[in-house]
Amino acid sequence: MYWISKSIHKLGRGRRRLLIFLAVLGPGIITMIADNDAGGISTYAQTGAKTGFNLLWAFIILVPMAYYVQEMTVRLGAVTKRGHAEAIFDGFGKFWGWFSIFDLAVINWLTLVTEYIGMTQAMRIFNIPEWVTFIGVTILMTIIVVTGRYWTFEKITLFFCFFNLVYIPAAIWAMKTGNVHEGWLAVGRGFWPSAHAGLGGVALLTLIMANIGTTITPWQIFFQQSAVVDKGMDIRDIKYGKIDTLVGALTTCVVAAFIIIATAGVFFYHPGGQITVESAAQTAAMMPTVMPAGTHWGQWAKVLFAIGLFDAGLLGALCISLSTSWALGEVLGWAHSLNKSVREAPWFYVAYVVMLLAAGIVSVISSVAVQNTITIFVQVVAVTLLPAALVFLILLLNDKELMGAHTNTRWQNIANWSIVVFVITVSTLYGVSVLFPDLFSFGT
Repeated sequence: MYWISKSIHKLGRGRRRLLIFLAVLGPGIITMIADNDAGGISTYAQTGAKTGFNLLWAFIILVPMAYYVQEMTVRLGAVTKRGHAEAIFDGFGKFWGWFSIFDLAVINWLTLVTEYIGMTQAMRIFNIPEWVTFIGVTILMTIIVVTGRYWTFEKITLFFCFFNLVYIPAAIWAMKTGNVHEGWLAVGRGFWPSAHAGLGGVALLTLIMANIGTTITPWQIFFQQSAVVDKGMDIRDIKYGKIDTLVGALTTCVVAAFIIIATAGVFFYHPGGQITVESAAQTAAMMPTVMPAGTHWGQWAKVLFAIGLFDAGLLGALCISLSTSWALGEVLGWAHSLNKSVREAPWFYVAYVVMLLAAGIVSVISSVAVQNTITIFVQVVAVTLLPAALVFLILLLNDKELMGAHTNTRWQNIANWSIVVFVITVSTLYGVSVLFPDLFSFGT
């Protein structure tokens, strides 16, 4: 009877813990998967088409990088009950507060343009005009956030997160083409760092920076912390919030790796010679033409890539515009919660809609060549601005008066400062490579 009672007790405790985790689940997964946004999909597509499997090893590094950065926002939000913008203003004063907000607003708006580019290009594949997509998705995203409840927004967004997984079957079909003679063994070798990636120094460093910039971004820091606060998480939820964040980090990097596998298998290893693509939309459109004749894999891959691209843009646009509205509300004193109605928080929702309209209009009027350039450029800018956001975050997490028992441990500080040094090093190398391209002749 003792063992039966103990087993029942353990099952009950396990059930309670599972229910708590399911209740807490959301901010981490949404933040991470939304980071596989339209610009990210295009970046990964170009990475696979231009370097094959040679940069897959980067995601072994990016998983812990993403996790260590974002779990700090969980602790900071749960302990302080304040968003990141408010925490910076309180901790460092108005000058640095406005500096961080300016950085966030600029990179968020540029990134939001790429989300609309991704959505309009994806729908163009199904012959839907850009302006129809622009109007339709703007109305849809406005409806999603004006419900007056954070819970509703979170559940709808989690539903959209599942569509990010469509790239996994697309990659499996790509590997079935037989283009990659060594099959999945070649994929496995891609997880071992190699100096040779088929590109020259500047181009290779640009892609590496873009991959970092689309996996760890300033808006994620602001968004997840504000989401933690709006959800009402507290100190007791930190453990489960960390698990939520780890699951998100693993998922986003696994999906990114499968996107690279899909495009590498079809374009980099094409029997007729390597084919270069410049965007996810171009990747999707070309899938039927490069897949083996007589199969339906290409058509299905095209549909999956288009659906995934649209979903990625929608998720990214929702989260990025919200992170801006939350941040502005925190520093300007507006009511800034998804749990408040439009009447209760008018300027919060006005800022959200204005961001959407401004970015959407630019995406509609720009040419395809300009759109493709913006997409990669934004990821590079994001990683350049990232160190400042990380430094503020780490300093706040080491403030014992602010964080109490939840300050960074020695190991967390080592890991996070290493990330800052790594990002600064890569950014510096990129700058030097642009000025002195002959110094970076590897991979040619």
